Formats: sequence, structure tokens, C-alpha cells
Amino acid sequence: MAIVGILLAIGIPSFQYVTTTDRISTEINNLVGDMQFARAEAIKEGQTITVCASANQSTCSGTATWNTGWIAYSGSGAQPASGTILRVRRQFTGGDTFKAADGTTSAVQFNREGFALNLTGGTVTLQLHDSKHTAAYTRCLQLTLSGLPTPIANGVGACS
Repeated sequence: MAIVGILLAIGIPSFQYVTTTDRISTEINNLVGDMQFARAEAIKEGQTITVCASANQSTCSGTATWNTGWIAYSGSGAQPASGTILRVRRQFTGGDTFKAADGTTSAVQFNREGFALNLTGGTVTLQLHDSKHTAAYTRCLQLTLSGLPTPIANGVGACS
């Protein structure tokens, strides 16, 4: 019994680290993938594609909170027109938070050349924290005018 207790005491924290790291990686990679998809569609279709935070997965929420989900749609309007939604991502389930560091970025638009439009200061950083705001799990997604989303780890650049 003592050996089992020792193994559990060592194994459970390691297992929690692996599951949390996996969840965080999946969440940030989902947004990276959807941003890359939107950029590619904008280039392919020759029109503006918007990715915005969305709490109901049908309209933009207008808030800088992305953990409620997001949508990608054709067009540059503040809200998607009927039938233009290309991708939908649902709300996070683990209590993780995903917010724009500037507190204002609720949408990103890609023009027909793949450039990101309307970025405050030319760069936007979205910060992903686990439910306990543990620094080791913090990840960020940085988007510049070039339109290329870049995931970065805690402590690198604007990610903290």
C-alpha cells in the first residue's frame, strides 16, 4: 500500500501537468488554425474574411473575450450576413480564459492579400490562461499586420 501511495503521489501531479498542457495546446492551436484558414480563404476568394469572438456562435460578441468561442465569416461587416459563416468554435469547457491583451480586440479581418486589418498598434496579442492563471501554462497568440498568427510561450515578448 505504501508503494502504491508513493507512486500515486508522484504520478498524479505529472498527469495533471500533461492533461493541462494538452488542453492549452489544443485551445491555442484551434485559434491558430482558424486564423490561418481565414487568411487563406481571404486570399483564395479575393475578399475580406473576419474572425470574431462570439458567445452564441452566430454573431460577434464585440468583446475581447475569446474563450466564449469564435466564428469566421465572409465579409467585413460588424456582424456576419446570413449564410456567410465559414467556421464555428464553441466555448472552452475548462475555465480557461482567452483574452486580448489590449482589452479591445474582438475581431480580426484579413484582406484579399492576406494582411490583417485594424490591429491596434500593428500587433495584437491574445493571452490564454488556465483556470488558475498558472504562469507555466500561459500561452499567447500574436498577430501582426502580415496576417501570420504566431503562438508564443509565457515570458516571451508580450506574453505574460
